[in-house]
Amino acid sequence: MSFSSTQGGLPTSGGKRGFDFLSFTGTQSYAFLLMIVLLLLAPSVMYPVFMMKFLCFAVFACSLNLIAGYGGLMSFGHAAYFGIGAYTGALVSKHLGVTPEIAILLGGLAGALSGAVFGWLAIRKPGMFFTMVTMGIGQLVYFLCVQAPFTNGEDGVQQVPRGNLFGLLSLENNMVFYWVILVMFLAVFIFLQRLVQSPFGQVLKSIRDNEPRALSLGYRTENYKLITYIIATFLAGAAGSTKAIVFGIATLADVGFNMSGEVVLMTLLGGMGTVFGPVVGAFLTSSLEYFLAPFGAWIYIVQGAIFALCVLIFRRGLVGEWNRKFGTKF
Repeated sequence: MSFSSTQGGLPTSGGKRGFDFLSFTGTQSYAFLLMIVLLLLAPSVMYPVFMMKFLCFAVFACSLNLIAGYGGLMSFGHAAYFGIGAYTGALVSKHLGVTPEIAILLGGLAGALSGAVFGWLAIRKPGMFFTMVTMGIGQLVYFLCVQAPFTNGEDGVQQVPRGNLFGLLSLENNMVFYWVILVMFLAVFIFLQRLVQSPFGQVLKSIRDNEPRALSLGYRTENYKLITYIIATFLAGAAGSTKAIVFGIATLADVGFNMSGEVVLMTLLGGMGTVFGPVVGAFLTSSLEYFLAPFGAWIYIVQGAIFALCVLIFRRGLVGEWNRKFGTKF
């Protein structure tokens, strides 16, 4: 069936064309619009603070999906950058009195700087060796945070002020802060989609699929992987600093191995290497934590069971299996 051209870059034939300037296909465009509508309506039926936490985790999961899903670099220490960003944002907000947008930016830069150093070491090791190196880096950062005096150990950095956005807009109101984080999330989501569909992203995916061939074509694969790693760690740091400002605290939980495992679960549950998978995984994982919180430590058993089922039954994740069955590219 053929349709006449419509304004705004919406699908024109068979749903194959969409928001071209955003690098979305037709079906992806409709899914993107649906996601926006749901996020706009969500605060009216769900607690805004929960939604803010979910969006922070969604950015965090999208950052891991960039390096693992599109770069083929599975990291088991990604929480290191989330925690570094959380502590940086909390400390500069509390002790230097900077505005929240500067604190979030500094948190992202701290994550990117540490990512550049650790990434330079880690990407030299292929496959499982890279994964083990990142796990070691995560544990190293965790124990540094345990011993460092400025992190206050298990007490964490508390009473972090939300402040005023650009010195003008107070973020003490949960709804105001939610709209700010929603805009930030959508900006990150669009940026990552553009990046993945750009020539840089195409080369990155070719390195993931066949690095020797990419090398034979003259691409400096280590440079591509390092740049991708730095971008991902910047986003992880920004997500961590945002979460610290939302809840007014940065703790060891933000940098611990459990957090690294949690973001891996989000990415795998939704579908690694898919557009909307990390967002779906982040929402499901956040919902499980919220509704199973009264059961205490049992939540980890449930998460472990879900992880095992995902690996055994939904090997491509929920969105990935949907794409395989229906031939979509969500």
